[in-house]
Amino acid sequence: QKIASKLKIKFIELNYESEYRNKVIKPMFKAYAEGKTPNPDADCNTIIKFPFLIKEAKKLDCSYIATGHYAKKIEKSGKVYLKIPKDKKKDQTYFLYGLSQEDLKNTLFPIGDYSKSEVRAIAKKHQLTNWNRQSTRGLCFIGNIDIKQLLKQKIKNKPGKIISPEGQAVGTHQGMQFFTIGERIGNNENIQINNEYRNQTKSKLYIAEKDKKTNTIVVAPENHKSLFKTQFQIKNIRFTTDKPKFPLKNIKIRIRHLGDLMPASITKKDNKLIVNLKQPIQGIAEGQSAVIYTKQGIMLGGGEIAY
Repeated sequence: QKIASKLKIKFIELNYESEYRNKVIKPMFKAYAEGKTPNPDADCNTIIKFPFLIKEAKKLDCSYIATGHYAKKIEKSGKVYLKIPKDKKKDQTYFLYGLSQEDLKNTLFPIGDYSKSEVRAIAKKHQLTNWNRQSTRGLCFIGNIDIKQLLKQKIKNKPGKIISPEGQAVGTHQGMQFFTIGERIGNNENIQINNEYRNQTKSKLYIAEKDKKTNTIVVAPENHKSLFKTQFQIKNIRFTTDKPKFPLKNIKIRIRHLGDLMPASITKKDNKLIVNLKQPIQGIAEGQSAVIYTKQGIMLGGGEIAY
């Protein structure tokens, strides 16, 4: 409101709280309850933020919406794509993989060619009061919250066993919703590992697997082979343009925000899309987003990790 007043432009407040709650937050809790690790920020952009803003813009006879996402918009062969921006440390293309051609054609991304420090310098030069404000963090529209505490309020605990990669019972947990594949086990009230196993391994411990059918979590010592994978399914996939022909080769995959861009290919088998990574990595969790890029950093689309 302060910035709009300074720039002498109209400030309009839109309320889509109900739609956000029903289409993003409720599905998020459902996914966590099923043992998955969802990406609500991507859903927020795809389902709420962009389509509703574009709808409102058209009512106001506006040609475009403009957002502050760090992403670069480019045109290639008559199609619109997003590319990794100048400031790679602020890259937000991972959360925008679900946008359609219609969304992209109606949106401007004006800071894609600027670094965060350059944006702040421009804001300071024009005496905008928020030029040095801390960047927003946490869940889209909700903010920087303790997600485990939120899950504890919304999902009932379902205690289960913890086993080692060899099948040895080594502890108990209070519910799969509290843990993500690849997460390090520290001092956590939701998990108990017996001292015998800790003394036996003499290592940091990590979540290796979650078995929904038996409500069992597998933990493993640092660098254990069970923590690393080279293959997973990708479902509910969306592409920025028309779906490409498979196999899809010479691509890169990112499985978390600002994560490494890993060389990969995607093949089709029994109507399932399989991602094959060139190198094994850890922390591939069901429900997370896997986002697809070209070697030049152009984002092609993405989907949900499955096993």
